[in-house]
Amino acid sequence: MSTSDQKPVRQTSFLATLAAVFWSFVGLRRKKDYDKDITGLNPVYVIIAGLLGVAIFIAILITVVKMVVG
Repeated sequence: MSTSDQKPVRQTSFLATLAAVFWSFVGLRRKKDYDKDITGLNPVYVIIAGLLGVAIFIAILITVVKMVVG
């Protein structure tokens, strides 16, 4: 395969990565968007966004438990 046959890979922004990770947490994703994300997401951004999403989720759970118990 020559270099002229390859399509340039466009890296998406961190905010677009956050949106993709959010929809992944929810479990709702269109096939077209999933295919677009596979080719354009930066793996470092995905890891950072995933850790950030988990931290926010845990903070929300702790807050809800404190409100119910206290």
